Amino acid sequence: MSEETNTVATGASTANAVEANVTPTGIMRTYVVDSPEPPKEGDIVDGTVSAIGRARVYVEIAPFGTGLIYGREFMNARDILRKVSVGDAIAAKVVDASNEDGYIELSLKEARQALIWSDAETAAKKQTVLSLMVKEANKGGLIIEWQGIVGFLPASQLSTENYPRVADGDKDKILTELQNLVGQFLNVLIITADQAEGKLIFSEKGPQEKEEKEEKVSRYEVGDELSGEVTGAVDFGIFVRLEEGLEGLVHISELDWGLVEDTRSLYKIGDKVRVKVIEVKDDKISLSIKQLKENPWETASSKYKKDQIVEGVAIKYNKHGALASIEEGVAGLVHISEFENEEALKDAISLGGVYKFKITLFEPKEQRMTLSYKEANEVK
Repeated sequence: MSEETNTVATGASTANAVEANVTPTGIMRTYVVDSPEPPKEGDIVDGTVSAIGRARVYVEIAPFGTGLIYGREFMNARDILRKVSVGDAIAAKVVDASNEDGYIELSLKEARQALIWSDAETAAKKQTVLSLMVKEANKGGLIIEWQGIVGFLPASQLSTENYPRVADGDKDKILTELQNLVGQFLNVLIITADQAEGKLIFSEKGPQEKEEKEEKVSRYEVGDELSGEVTGAVDFGIFVRLEEGLEGLVHISELDWGLVEDTRSLYKIGDKVRVKVIEVKDDKISLSIKQLKENPWETASSKYKKDQIVEGVAIKYNKHGALASIEEGVAGLVHISEFENEEALKDAISLGGVYKFKITLFEPKEQRMTLSYKEANEVK
């Protein structure tokens, strides 16, 4: 080749190179802009098994390179990997985007878990009905497994048919009732699927039952006064049947104007009660018994006033001090700040004891009252 020809060729080559570098719409620029992002830790990637070695599997992840399942990740997924052959398409989770040997480290088990949780979230959104077997029971509900993930069905989410009704609310008896469901298949919905917290919660209350209950509840209004039958007593209140298939809750705070420590000492299953509807929401109805009784705070407003000396019975300790009742349903707080410490308060005020107190705050409309032990008993 002549020097002139060589110069022309070199010039053409240089010109082409410059043009490729400065042309914004060149093929290389288009490829760089449009190419997918390389996988990063936590991503789920699809690939093809390219080779199987001893305790390791190689996966081609085009166009990014070769993935590797080995070590602990191989052992965790060995039952699945025994069935894998070269050429099989698999999904895996990236645990290291580039190890020291240049491979993309993968986890088949974590990918499978992630896909199952994704399916669980979809099932929850679509309200898919699943027929699953009860594995175990505890005092709070049932243990159910779905695609290898252990979930929980709280007793409160059982259908009316399977909900344990125990006369005295005894937790051991409730457990016995729940154990009768072990081995049975229940039609359930997923209501919570949270992979981050490992929380899978089921409910046996299907859409149809929920709709039927909502329709029944919609017939009631706040303020309605009704007759019902006690169907259960628990620590936080009692359940009252208003009609077949519909129960309302009377919270412990709505049972009586006075202090209620034990719901079961007041009501038994089968007791007939009058209740007032105080809230209607979705498929739930809240009730009150005390609101059908005379409010003692209303009559107290004409009998007591601030700075008055009264007698009261100490009925309960709490973190703020002691509660003292000056009459049935009307109680005030003796604050712990009046004493050096909790022990000093309890030395001065014993439960069941009758003492003199000075009313330091009296707001009957808000049902608030504070009492002073020191101001009523200080030596003058």
